[in-house]
Amino acid sequence: MRDDAHDDGPAISYLGLRRGTRVRGSDGVEVGRVRRVQNNEREHIFDGIVVETKRGRRFVDAPEVAHIAERAVTLAVPAAEVLDAPPPRSRMLERIDRMTLVRRARRELRNH
Repeated sequence: MRDDAHDDGPAISYLGLRRGTRVRGSDGVEVGRVRRVQNNEREHIFDGIVVETKRGRRFVDAPEVAHIAERAVTLAVPAAEVLDAPPPRSRMLERIDRMTLVRRARRELRNH
């Protein structure tokens, strides 16, 4: 639930979400600031946000984002749940994993 005691400004699309925007848990506790918005550009799907916290970066999946406003993001989960989560994998490691899978698939196709 959104806490109306905070003046977050009007609701906005994830596409308008800016780096540095405050992020609060469902309990009203500040988690950190938006570092990056993750989306699937080709299919125009919001994937989640990477939040810069005092404990490092954390990924918040799209279903855990309850409300995006001009000045703050409110989550559907408490702050502690985000802070206790492991740091997100780097984009470079994800790309390397995908490249490895593609090479393996191509090898298998050649061998058949």
